Formats: sequence, C-alpha cells, structure tokens
Amino acid sequence: MIAIDWGSSSVRGYLLHANGKVLEQRRRSDGILSCQGRFAEVLASLVNGWDGPLLLSGMIGSRNGWVEQPYLPCPTDTAALAQAMRSYEELLPGRTLWFVPGVSTSEYGGVPDVMRGEETQLVGLIAALDEGAHVACLPGTHSKWARIDNDQLTSFATVMTGELYAVLRQHSILGKLMDDEHAGLDTEAFLLGVDRSSDSGGLSHHLFGTRTLRLFERLPSAALPSYLSGLLIGHELHEHRGDHATVHLVGSPALAQRYALALQHLGVQSQLHPEDLAAAGLYTLARQRGLA
Repeated sequence: MIAIDWGSSSVRGYLLHANGKVLEQRRRSDGILSCQGRFAEVLASLVNGWDGPLLLSGMIGSRNGWVEQPYLPCPTDTAALAQAMRSYEELLPGRTLWFVPGVSTSEYGGVPDVMRGEETQLVGLIAALDEGAHVACLPGTHSKWARIDNDQLTSFATVMTGELYAVLRQHSILGKLMDDEHAGLDTEAFLLGVDRSSDSGGLSHHLFGTRTLRLFERLPSAALPSYLSGLLIGHELHEHRGDHATVHLVGSPALAQRYALALQHLGVQSQLHPEDLAAAGLYTLARQRGLA
C-alpha cells in the first residue's frame, strides 16, 4: 500500500510491503500551503511507479487542503478512525484515495481542540503499546499531548510552544538580545530555563527574565535561545505531563531530545518513538478497513 503524510510544509510518501515494512520513502517540500490547486499533480509525481491502496492523512484533509474531512470526536480508537475514512475516485485518475479524518475534543473547559495527522501517528503508537493508561507528547510547532487508555484516545491538548518560541525570537525584544549565529543547544542554559519554569511568577514574568539575565550579564547572548527554549518547554511539561511515570515522545529527533532532556531533569522517564509512525498508523488503518 501507499501511505501519505501530508502536512502544511512538506509531504512524505511511503511504499509499504504487505507486512507493513517500509520499502521506499520519498519526501517533498510541497506542503499544502505551497501547492494550492496542484494537489493531484504533486501526488501523482510523488507516487509515480508505486502501486497499491493509497491512504492520506494530515492537513491535506483540512479546510485549506484538498478535500475537507470531518473531525471525529474523542474518545475514539483505531476501528472508529478506519470506519470514518472516506474514499474518492475522481481526484486522481486511475487511483482511489482514502482520507483519514481529523479528531476533536472539548475536554478542557469546553473549548474545542483539534488535530490532523497526529491521530494517525497515535494509531501507530497505540499498536506498539501495551494496554493500560499512557501519555504521549508529539512536539512541534503546535505540540500535542494525548491521553491513551486501553488502546483508546480519550483526550488531548494542543500547546503552541514551538510557534511561541519562534514569535518571541523573531518579533519581540527578547530576540534582539540573542545571537542568531550560535543557535545550537546550550544544555546548561536550557536546563536553567527548565528550572526557572518551576518557580512562582507565571510564564509572562519568567519570559521577561530572559531579557534581564542578559542585561545583568548572567547569560551570554548565545545562551539565550536555549534558555528560552527550556523555559517554554518546562512550562509545557508542568502543565501537561500529569503523573505518568513515562512520557512517550513522537517527533523529529532533535526536538524530541530536548523534551527528553527536560523530562529527565524533572525526574520523569521518556521513551522516544520514530517520526514515521504515520506510516505505521496508516498501515494499521488500512488493515482494519481490509485495504491491505
């Protein structure tokens, strides 16, 4: 089968064996934001030479994507997601395209929260976990914290940590103090930010401290991005990790390692899972629906 993980900034395609093993992988920078009106052209090029049922997940099924798919409310599970997939014959000549729906929740204060693409990664994760209660974090521009109970996605929360970090660096007074030429991780400064997130005063107060630490020459300019990252991630962890002994991390290795480092510093175990769980999730959904 063919698994497509199509987000806002890139698209990944996987050719899978009947047993789910990835035979070939292709990636392009044609996210949905850059290929409006060219979805069929981009997909045809990506899967050229590949055969098999074709499943798509991610922002390609959003309002700004190819064909908007409905949100399936929490709690939900693999069987419900598979059953809710929709097929289209006319979008790509000679191909049947199956779209995975997004997922919604109103668990926190009745305000809606949504995900697209992460639910498919979580299907792949659930297939690899034992039964019981788990918490998973999918770090990114908009991090997702998902609660899993006996193979069921019960609730989740979205946290804009990555986007907030980028906005503060590029468009705030904090960014003007930072050295952009040395943006690698300064572990000591990062963990200093994680420690600060445990103090009283609140996030907005702690953010201003990023400026004063430089003004009083307590931190060099090159260390400030790492400090800010640790501060923001630390606040995220305090709010959403709960009391689970282990947090399952799914995402790009570089970012997931930062979360793992912060969790370890706070005395919490973590387990890293591969970023391409979307392929495993799409395979599981295809098997559930009898397509592979």
